[in-house]
Amino acid sequence: MDAVWMLPVLLVLPLLLWTSSTFVYYFKKCFYVAYMMLLAIATIPMCILKSGGRDIENMRVIRFMVRHVKYFLGLRYQVSGWEHLQTEGPYVIISNHQSSLDVLGMMEILPDRCTMIAKKELVWAGTVGMICWLGGIVFINRQKTRDAKNVMSEAAKTMLADQIRLWVFPEGTRNQNGGLLPFKKGAFHLAIQAQAPIIPIVFSSYSNFYLRKQKEFNSGTITLKILPKIETKGLTADDVTALSDQSFGVMHSAFLEISSQAPQCNGPSSH
Repeated sequence: MDAVWMLPVLLVLPLLLWTSSTFVYYFKKCFYVAYMMLLAIATIPMCILKSGGRDIENMRVIRFMVRHVKYFLGLRYQVSGWEHLQTEGPYVIISNHQSSLDVLGMMEILPDRCTMIAKKELVWAGTVGMICWLGGIVFINRQKTRDAKNVMSEAAKTMLADQIRLWVFPEGTRNQNGGLLPFKKGAFHLAIQAQAPIIPIVFSSYSNFYLRKQKEFNSGTITLKILPKIETKGLTADDVTALSDQSFGVMHSAFLEISSQAPQCNGPSSH
C-alpha cells in the first residue's frame, strides 16, 4: 500500500522539477541543508577517529567529504590564481560572502591547515555545528565587540604558534545585492597582530543562477579568483583602515571583472 501512495509522488516530482522554478529553488535548498547534515553525521566519527577530537587537521576530511556536493546542485567552479595560495606559513584569507553556498567554494580551494572564523550561532546548527567545531572553526559573538576582539587576538597568537591559516568574511554578513559591503576591521587587526599576509579571494556574483527573491536556483558556473597576497609586515594598528581600504579596492575591482565574465550555464570544472 505504501508503494502505491509513493507512485504519484515519484511521477509528480520530475514534472515539478521540470516546470516550476520555485519548486526547484526550494527543493535544492532543502536538499542542500539535509544532505550537508547527513554528510556531517558520516564525517563526525571519521574526524574523531583521525584526530581524537577538535583539530584543524579534520578540515582535510571535511574538504574531501564536501567537494562532490556541487555536482548535485548543478554547480561548477573555474579557479584562477592558484599560485597565490602557494605561500608558506600562516596567512589570512578574506573573501566576499553571498550565501551558504560559499562553503562549497571554500572546500574547492581550501589550503591545508586552514579553518575559518564564523558566527557563534553556527555551533548550534545540529550536526553541521558539531563538524564545524571538530574542524577547529573559531567562533565569535558578533553582538559583543569586546569578546570578538579577544577571540581575534587569541586567534592571532594561535596562527603564529600552530602555523595555521584563517579564512574570514570581512563583510560580516551575507550580501546578495551585488558588489561588496563595507569591510569590518576584524580580519585586518588579526592579520597585523600576526604579521601574516592577507590573500584576497573573490567569488563571482551568483545572480546568474541563484536569485533568492525571485526563488530561482539554476545550474551555473562560479568564477573564483585568488588575488596576490598583501603583506602586513611592519604594519601597526594605525594601518588597519588603509589595509582594509586597499583590500576592498582590489576585491571590488576583481568582483566586477569576473562577475561580468561569469558563464551563464554549466561548464567544465577547472579543478
